[in-house]
Amino acid sequence: MLPPERRLGRVLRLIEQRKFFTLHAGRQTGKTTCLMWLERHLGAAGEHRALWIDLETAREKPEVPRAMAAILASLDRALTVRHPELARPEAAEIEAMLRLPDSALLAYLTRLAGLEPRPLVVLLDEADSLVGEAMVSFLTQLRQGYIERSQVPFPASVALVGQRQVRDYALSAEDPTVVSWLGTTSPFNITAGAMTLGPFTAAEVEELLEQHTTATGQRFEPEAAARIAELGQGHPWLTNALADQIVGWDVEDRSAPITRGHVDAAKETLILERRSHIDSLVARLREPRVRRILEPMLKGEMPQGDLLDDDLAYVLGLGLVRLRGGAVEIANPIYREVIPRALTFSQQVTIANEPAWYVGEDGSLDMGKLMADWQVFWRKDGSLAVEGFSYREAGPHLLLMAFLQRIINGGGRIEREYGLGRGALDLMVFWKRERHAIELKIRRDTETEAEALDQLAGYLDRAGLGEGWLVLFDLRKELTWQEKLYVREVEHAGKTLRIVGC
Repeated sequence: MLPPERRLGRVLRLIEQRKFFTLHAGRQTGKTTCLMWLERHLGAAGEHRALWIDLETAREKPEVPRAMAAILASLDRALTVRHPELARPEAAEIEAMLRLPDSALLAYLTRLAGLEPRPLVVLLDEADSLVGEAMVSFLTQLRQGYIERSQVPFPASVALVGQRQVRDYALSAEDPTVVSWLGTTSPFNITAGAMTLGPFTAAEVEELLEQHTTATGQRFEPEAAARIAELGQGHPWLTNALADQIVGWDVEDRSAPITRGHVDAAKETLILERRSHIDSLVARLREPRVRRILEPMLKGEMPQGDLLDDDLAYVLGLGLVRLRGGAVEIANPIYREVIPRALTFSQQVTIANEPAWYVGEDGSLDMGKLMADWQVFWRKDGSLAVEGFSYREAGPHLLLMAFLQRIINGGGRIEREYGLGRGALDLMVFWKRERHAIELKIRRDTETEAEALDQLAGYLDRAGLGEGWLVLFDLRKELTWQEKLYVREVEHAGKTLRIVGC
């Protein structure tokens, strides 16, 4: 474990300044661990009294009376379990407060702050799990306490902690409407006071792994440590899960060093076993706001209209994507694999083609045969299978990835590069010592092929390869299959490019 105080410097300053603020980060990035540390750290320092409250029990309770009863019960339970020495409202007082649910939280926190001589810091975990009128009442009561705290007791600092910023809190589970009324009248400065937990740096990943080496003598080779940092991009859960899978299950012999191969095997295990974090990620893919961002990314296109602002902010807050160099990209290589594999899993298991069909006597991958069989599959089953995708507009791209995944799983891997605005999807197939670059593109007009050839040539330049494949989907219904299906080899920009018509 890395010291939480490294990630919480700004949070501690806001608490010292008696601010109300938000702390948001994606799932399993260490939020709760940090809050538990803050509660202990502030209490031990003696200048504040901190109280961490998990609002999970109020999740999806839109009725104000039910939600407030759950919140006050969580507050009282936290005091009973972790702060039994502190004075708190009596049971009869709490019962009276709940008769007026629209002021129950305000009354409880006012009473609690009045009983505590030190400045009270309240850390409200899973705050974004509240919905509907309960969310509105919750925020309104906190705002009222903030405004009146110069006249009546109230917590000196309040943190709303969750996966989203206040602007993306939902009114209901079914209707993810942004709570626009918060705006400038909110006590939470959602610009300067919206904190997030950043990922581990590569040096911190090495430091974390070195702790295992110090404790057991088992070392991670430099390439293995670098691969863990690369795959997880410093995400705390992914980093720890990869390392734990390796040293806890795959390489229990402490005299054996951890190699890059061990890391890649562990990554595959995490994806295939759909660990809780991965499963939660997959569930998010079904949300319309997430689909509106990811579906264009799978095709390399831009979202339509004004979707980008609100939906992108939401998906960024969830940690599914990130901004790097002004461009939007999937947050890490593991997510890049999980997303298309999860979206195509049911199609993958129905593909009858066997990996062995495409392996030569020398063990090499026969890409020519693989692409020819893909064309057969696309003509026979592809168009119908695309209709079954929830991401229907990206169906051709997803189906080809499902077909390739079914084959390549037999002895290699696929890496994907996709982002907004390129109009294409890049794939790299790794098979033993071979690399095969593939670009996917939808034919829009007569200029599409020339543009795609330029893009593929650029991709090959970056990869240091001399040849590659362009899969060009032509979805015009007036063309026959004989016109759509072809394989043509061209020389372009000093590269050998094979165009596969679909």
